[in-house]
Amino acid sequence: MATIDDVARIAGVSKSTVSNVFSKKRPISKQVADRVLDAARELKYKPNYWARSLAGMETRIIGLNMEGEKVKFGAFHMTLLNGVLKECYSRGYRLLVNTLPKDFASRPENWSSDPLDGEILLDPVMKDSRLEERVMNRTPVVVIGRPPMAYETGVSYVDNDNVGVSCRVTEYLLQLGHRHILFLNAPKNRTVAYDRESGYRRAHESLKLPVDPRLVVCREEKNRSSFDYGYRTVLQLLSSTPAITAIMTDTDKVALGVYQAANELKLSIPGDLSVFSFSVEPGYGTEFIPPLSCVRLDGEQLGAEAARLLLDQCAQKSHAAKRVIIPSELLYRESCSKPRQ
Repeated sequence: MATIDDVARIAGVSKSTVSNVFSKKRPISKQVADRVLDAARELKYKPNYWARSLAGMETRIIGLNMEGEKVKFGAFHMTLLNGVLKECYSRGYRLLVNTLPKDFASRPENWSSDPLDGEILLDPVMKDSRLEERVMNRTPVVVIGRPPMAYETGVSYVDNDNVGVSCRVTEYLLQLGHRHILFLNAPKNRTVAYDRESGYRRAHESLKLPVDPRLVVCREEKNRSSFDYGYRTVLQLLSSTPAITAIMTDTDKVALGVYQAANELKLSIPGDLSVFSFSVEPGYGTEFIPPLSCVRLDGEQLGAEAARLLLDQCAQKSHAAKRVIIPSELLYRESCSKPRQ
């Protein structure tokens, strides 16, 4: 079996150069790297992964951690993964995707120690035991989304400006003339729900308009689907609060439930009801009839920036907590208009 010494001898380089070609820890010229890779192919050499990990006290693996027992990746998550994977590839790292139940901290069977150099956490909540555990163990970590306030200045994170975007969406609807805007928000324990509600309230305050607390609804963490959440909430609230003329939704799937409820109630969109969604799957939204106004998030850039911050931590290039805000775009489509007089 060929060894690293054999590859170094055939390629005419040092062992450390061969190691750096495979680990990508240090830049190597293309000419030298090609010579090393040609020698490795000729000898059918494969680096000993575990020996390399033990020698360097690192695994060259980072994790992507999200909550959820029944996970189904949509197009947004796939673009986010693409961003993480591209950065991992360029730096010689592998990615381990892991999911945990919401109550994992109280379940010993979930306490395994994964062979990771660092971890990216998705969907942060107000009291996030995942984050608490990693900070306690001094594990390099980056959050996609705003971390809980206790960790906001001590942990690196990548996020959208959810307060600002929510304020812009609400202002847009208010400026169209809507005064009773139903907000179907994310689950209350998520930091994104807090930020978006803050933006919703800020827009009302800037125009000196009151906020009806009945019109701010947070999704309950149950088995109810996003579609069902939008569908049933709208059927219930429109029967008791008929003055509602516009609805903001957490996701496009919630908006789809709103469309269905409006159809059954024989309400036209946007004539009777304007609808604006905070996030849509890439390439989705135009399939709605009428096309759905929405916020376009750049999942690939979110993933790439999070991976970059984490890998810098793993390489000890940066110890200070950093915050990166990824811009998002508002797409104004035919699902919104001025309310009928």
